[in-house]
Amino acid sequence: MTNPLLAPSTLPFALPDYAVLTDEHVREAVAAGMAQQLEALAVLAADPAPATVENVLHAWERSGLLLGRAYSAFWVARSADTSPERDALTAELSPRLAAHSDAIMLDRGLYDRLVALRERADAGEVTLDEQDEHVLTRRLQDYRRSGIDLPGDAKERLRAINAELATLSTAFDTALTAGRAAAAVHVTDEAELEGLGEDDRAGLREAAAARGLEGWLVPVVNTSGQPLLGSLAHRGLRERLYRASVDRGLSGEHDTRETLVRVARLRAERAELLGYPHHAAYVHEVSCAGSTDAVNDILGRLTPGVVELTDREADRLADHLAGTDPGATLEPWDWQYLAARVSASGADGFDTERLKPYLEFERVLQEGVFAAATALYGLTFVERPELVGYTDEARVFEVREEDGGVLGAVVLDPWTRPTKKGGAWMTSLVDQSHLLGDQPVVTNTCNVPPPAPGSPSLMTWDNVITLFHEFGHDLHGLLSDVRYPSRSGTSVPRDFVEFPSQVNEIWAWEPSLLTAYARHHATGEPVPADWVDSLVANRQESGRDTLELLAAMLLDQAWHQTPLEDLPHDGSGVEAFEAAALERAGAAHPLVPPRYRSAYFHHIFGGGYAAGYYSYLWSEVMDADTVAWFREQGTADQPGGMTRAAGEHFRRELLSRGGSIEALETYRRFRGRDPEVSYLLARLGLG
Repeated sequence: MTNPLLAPSTLPFALPDYAVLTDEHVREAVAAGMAQQLEALAVLAADPAPATVENVLHAWERSGLLLGRAYSAFWVARSADTSPERDALTAELSPRLAAHSDAIMLDRGLYDRLVALRERADAGEVTLDEQDEHVLTRRLQDYRRSGIDLPGDAKERLRAINAELATLSTAFDTALTAGRAAAAVHVTDEAELEGLGEDDRAGLREAAAARGLEGWLVPVVNTSGQPLLGSLAHRGLRERLYRASVDRGLSGEHDTRETLVRVARLRAERAELLGYPHHAAYVHEVSCAGSTDAVNDILGRLTPGVVELTDREADRLADHLAGTDPGATLEPWDWQYLAARVSASGADGFDTERLKPYLEFERVLQEGVFAAATALYGLTFVERPELVGYTDEARVFEVREEDGGVLGAVVLDPWTRPTKKGGAWMTSLVDQSHLLGDQPVVTNTCNVPPPAPGSPSLMTWDNVITLFHEFGHDLHGLLSDVRYPSRSGTSVPRDFVEFPSQVNEIWAWEPSLLTAYARHHATGEPVPADWVDSLVANRQESGRDTLELLAAMLLDQAWHQTPLEDLPHDGSGVEAFEAAALERAGAAHPLVPPRYRSAYFHHIFGGGYAAGYYSYLWSEVMDADTVAWFREQGTADQPGGMTRAAGEHFRRELLSRGGSIEALETYRRFRGRDPEVSYLLARLGLG
């Protein structure tokens, strides 16, 4: 069979031909892609002609097309539906790809070619527009940060570190996915499921049957908190589920501690090799925050107030528990359940569990997520069932502009499965680029519990927010309007990338939209108006939810700001290090674990957020400021600002820019000034 990756795809949107694609095709195409890119870059480096935008920057971007096409097709599929064979192939390819990157980034000839272009531009011999200027500046910076000026022996050590880190990251992720699946809680007594509706129970029964078990199986999601902890009335089952979650990765065949310690130590060593005090300094240098001091400042400013809010919330829950279960002590596994009860019993409170019968997946998608994109950006979405996604459950939607022109495509994969990594994410299968003439193809991968046969696909409110969030990333990719594929869409600093996705969450709360997508799955009746009013009125984030995020952010900084000599030497030191770090930061709370404990913190040990998990908070500063701007654009018909005029301004001045210019400059062009933190403080109840 001809390898479908060795030539440009002939399918619509240049989709990979997943119907015939095999792992062996990927192995062959990645090897060919690496060889092809190195050959093209060798020609670029040896070119005797004066350096120009075309023979340096444009040629560079074209050099990696085969490799990028092959590996992105595989990465998307493996993340969503892995297997032992795909895990093994990832473990095989990761160090080879790291070595390939080093071969490029430690090549003095390539660096000198960039320097030559820089010198010619500075001398006025070559004209750079702002996109050319930005990509050249970033490539030169990448070379300096990648060790181009290191002596020979240091470069060899750097290559060894990078190869080992690539292997370890893959090993951590593989263990994490398997450990999450193994942590699922088996229930044999239906009485323990009190509080769950029939549809939820049917889904858990299907999950058990899929593994050959009698009874019900409660899956564990990637975070410390578990969605069903807000519904389960049986305290014993709540405790079992909580402990299954927070004890993951600490023992047994899926123990991740040795791996994560080795990762942290290698990153610290590499930072020192490159002249940085720690890995965090290396990361923060190219962030919007700009420095470790700036990151520590915002985390330190917020933590005491958030802890105080959390303690007040804990006191209210303890009082409620004393009234319902005298003598019981408030425990972490009680929090979500009691918070929902207390909220529902208050004069202005609202238990979001009541919404679930009104949140059927397809209606939320069509009348909520897609409808908001239509109202703001004029986009429409047409399903293309004849196109094959990377799993049987993935669906492909064509995205059209207001005038009917085709913009790109989105591949949607909502349902959880044991072979899918935890959480939710967006990726790009094809990056938008005017240089290459490519339209964007993005993915939206979530972990919504699948419906049992004959049952509706009902979502939690958190599921809804996540779907809107990930679609915000999709819009960032779809609405990109840039020249260079390497600067397309979400190719922005880590502490900026979450900003557009967080902004998109606000439309989930928009009353006019809520009444359209929140309709009872059986009767079609819209959600009661007073429920909408209560939901919107109680939108302020809880201290507990903010604290679990802050604790994870502080834990990330501890692992990556600690010098090599002070890090644990092996996995046995992980829990003590974690506890000491949270205590030192003032974020240790007996009732609120970090959103991710170290042993299952994919973002920083298996993903790309090392020293950058604070990004969600930094992005939220811009998010809150932007929400205020949208409100200012409100009309009598749309007081929330969900209008075409507002959406078009946000699209043209910010979303369309991708990473083609400095991220904060895009914000200034959109907002007319730098973001103000006061809006976030007010959102958190600290203003």
